[in-house]
Order: sequence, then C-alpha cells, then structure tokens
Amino acid sequence: MQKKQSKKPGERLTSSLPYLIALASGILMGLTVAPVGAWFLAWIVLAPLWVLVVSSSKRKNQSPPAPSSSPAPLALLWGIGYHGVALSWITGIHPMTWLGVPWWPSLAITLFCWGFISVLGGIFVAIWAAVMVRLGGQKSWLRILIGTAVWCGLESLWSAGPLWWSSLAYTQSPHNLVILHLGQLSGPNTVTAAIAAVNGLIAEGWMKRLRAASGREDAKISSAPLWFVNKYFATAAGLLISLHLIGLILYSRPIAQPPEAALKVGIVQGNIPNRLLRSSEGFRRAQENYTSGYITLADQGVDAVLTPEGALPIFQRDLLGTALVAAVKLKGVVAWIGAFGERGDSYTISLFTFNSKGEIVSRYDKAKLVPLGEYIPFEGILGGIVKRLSPLDAHQVPGSANQLFDTPFGRAIASICYESAFPEQFRRQAAMGGQFILSSSNDAHYTASMPFQHHAQDIMRAIETDRWSARATNTGYSAFIDPHGKTLWISGYNTYETHAETIYRRQTKTLYVRWGDWLTPLLLVFSGGAWLVIQLRGTNKINKNLKES
Repeated sequence: MQKKQSKKPGERLTSSLPYLIALASGILMGLTVAPVGAWFLAWIVLAPLWVLVVSSSKRKNQSPPAPSSSPAPLALLWGIGYHGVALSWITGIHPMTWLGVPWWPSLAITLFCWGFISVLGGIFVAIWAAVMVRLGGQKSWLRILIGTAVWCGLESLWSAGPLWWSSLAYTQSPHNLVILHLGQLSGPNTVTAAIAAVNGLIAEGWMKRLRAASGREDAKISSAPLWFVNKYFATAAGLLISLHLIGLILYSRPIAQPPEAALKVGIVQGNIPNRLLRSSEGFRRAQENYTSGYITLADQGVDAVLTPEGALPIFQRDLLGTALVAAVKLKGVVAWIGAFGERGDSYTISLFTFNSKGEIVSRYDKAKLVPLGEYIPFEGILGGIVKRLSPLDAHQVPGSANQLFDTPFGRAIASICYESAFPEQFRRQAAMGGQFILSSSNDAHYTASMPFQHHAQDIMRAIETDRWSARATNTGYSAFIDPHGKTLWISGYNTYETHAETIYRRQTKTLYVRWGDWLTPLLLVFSGGAWLVIQLRGTNKINKNLKES
C-alpha cells in the first residue's frame, strides 16, 4: 500500500497562503478604527477576501476539487481578524477583582467574551461567503450586486440582536465625515453598501486582469486594450468619487441656528473609577464631583446640565435626598441625572429629568443592555459563574423599545451608553419628534480606544438624524457634536471636567429618519430578482437545446 507523501515546505506555504491573506486583510480592516484609525484601508482590504472566495468557488468546481476549495474557513479568519482587532478593547474589563472575581477566572471570562464576539463576526462573514459562492455565478456584475446586498442584509440582521458594534460603516468615523453623510439617505448601511461595492469592483477587476494575463479569458477579452480589462477599476474609482461628491453636497449644507432654538447645555465628567462604585467613598466622590460641577455650570448660565450613565449609583427613591438634587432646587437649572430606576423587584439604568423645582418630570430607561456586562444570557446556566459589571446585586431589566423622552425644552433623543451602536434607536426617536440628542455613558471598564470608538458611533447617529448631540461620560470622552458630525469640543481621558456649549433644537427629517433603511431590502430584492431571471434563462436555454437534440 503506497504511503501518502507529506507536503514539502514550499507546498505547505502555498496551501496556507490564502488563509494568511484572509487573516491579514481582516486585521487590516480592524486597523481602520481607533486606536489606529486607518479608515482609508476599508475601501480596499475586503477585496482580497472577495478574490479568495470567488477563486475558491471555481476550485470547488474542478474535478477533483482543490483541497482549499471551501470559502468558509477563509471568510471566518477574515471576520475574526477584523472583529478581533476592532473589539480588542474588550480585554480592558480584566482584571475584575473589584467585582470579587479572582484574577484567573477574570482572565478566562475576558478571553471568552473577546473570542465569542470575534468568532460570531467571523460566522457572519462565512455566511456571506457561502451565499456568494452559491448565488454569485459567473457574472461579475451579479456577484457585486449580491455580495453588497447580502453584506448589508447580514449587518441588519446582526444589529437587530442584542450584540452589535462593528459595522463596515463605522470604519469611516470620525475621520471621513463626507462619506458618513450618505447615512442621511438610508442609514449606516448606505456607507456599508458603498464600501462593499467598491471592494467588489476592485476584486472583480483584479480577477479579470489575472485571467487575461494568463490567457484563460476568451479571445475578445484577452485581445482587448488594457482599459477594457480594467474597466472595473475605473468604475470603482468613479463610484468612490461620485459617492463622496454626494456626501460633500450633504455635508456642505448650512446648519440653521435660530436664537429661539438655542439651548446651552453643560456636561459634568465626574471621573469616578468603577471599582469605587460599590463603596461609600465612591458615592461620596460622585456626590461631590457632580454637585460642584452642576453648581459651576449653573453659575455660567446654562439652561441644563447632563451627567453620565450611573452618575449617582443609587435608586430613584434615594435621589431626592442627595446634595445634587438640593443644588437643583437651589439653582433652578434643569438637570439630567444618571441613576437607577425601579421596576418591581428589578431595576433599570435610567436617565432622569429634574425640572427647575427639583422634581422628576421624565425618565428614560436603557433599552439595550450589554450581554454579560449588564445581563446574563442563559442566566440559569451561567448566572452562578459570571457576575455582571453592575454595582448593584438586584436583577437588571431593559427599558421599553418605544420610549419617548420629553423635557422642559421639548422632546429629546435619549441614549444610554451601548445604545449608541443601534441607529434604529435614534431614528425612531427622531421620527417621533426628538429635537436633540442626549447621550449618557460610562466606558470606564475598558481601554482608551473604546470610548473613542463610542464617540465615533455618536458622530454617525448625529449625522444620520441631522441633530446636535451632547455626550456625557464618566471618564471620557465627553463631547458636543453638530449635525454634520463635527466635534465642537471633546474632553480629556480619565479627567474631571465641566464644559458648556450651545446646541440647537431641530425638527428636520432626513430620508433615513422618514423611511428607515430602505436601501437594504431594495438591494436584496433587486439582486434576488436578477439571479432568478438568469436562472430561468439558463433553464429555458437547456430545455431548448434538449428539444433540438
């Protein structure tokens, strides 16, 4: 019986090269966001995966199939590279000794969280690759259309769940504000579609060029001038420029600032480490920092003061006896205070509006909770192993998905921390009359790149809804953002700060606010219809040939 020969080193390198390319290009996509911010790479680093996926489908049709013919492992590696690098800030939750979790279990929990979200992202990319192979066929234009539509569809599906952050669109924030204005048309998937389509055109152009150079194209293509072979590159460049021009037109529109719509908002960044939240010392510092900050801003003549998520880590019933609420009664300036609401035996993370008399007039409960951080998925199984990052021992529950947040200055768009990643939360509130954005967050668990990515998410939401945004965080980065996504002011990191800025209430409605994400279903229907027509034509052609024979 003949022994199977082992591969030579050169052959092993050749067989593993596609996987190395896939992983490397995914890692490069991960570098597009903070802390590196190489946003321009997003327009080219999906193309290598596209080439590998299409090439693997062709090898699969060989007889016998090539060993590396499955696109799933390639796409999985790309997704792990992208999401693993982009979300590496999650490792900042370790060590969780301040929560009573020993060092080694803390490390295990951290690695599990990081690995789970990275692999989950890889699975979605693998699904995309499988659909591309199954439906893409031999026509380049159909692959581009299907690849773009399916990517947008999968991002929509993922963002409808509880665990979402790193879309292709956010690779462009905060640096490429011009292209982010496409979000006003159909939300972040408009930007995602642009990135996917440009990468697809580049990939198809590259494959055309390789086939022409190797003589595997038909005579018409192989004898064509170079511009014909590279028409995909030209189309990619034209699409990229055209989309930026559309974004520039939207970006260049003047922002009305009528005096009657002005609202001077102050922000207090308390800078209280989360490890102190459970202690009496932490509460004392929170009372002192937020009360003194409120008084400072009130004396500057602000109309209202915004505090971060959980600024006072106590229940609603205990708020009225705090020094901060006493200061509100004394100064008569509206305050939005982050604390904990009550719902039966459970609690919510909430933002309360205190009017000039120190009375609670509205409340917004956080609707999107962080898995493992704020609630335990499959709590019956994992509840005894994993503890929440919350300073309270009670059971935390989400707020209603259809809340409205009315204030003495009109209806606001409220967002608490993790909700910044979910554009539909903002769109719905803007459609219901929200005139400005109040974003209250606490990113103190994580490394410095996370709050900067969080700020980038808030920039996208401000552009999509065409609203001014005030963002208060515990340790940074607090900021003010205008409707074009320009950061008017941003705080330091791990610093105590107060700042006041004038924002303006707006009642405009972008196409996205009016109609939601209409582009993704349109792309899916159009690409599905095109594929079906081609399949029917192929079937009819086969039947015709059979009859003739």
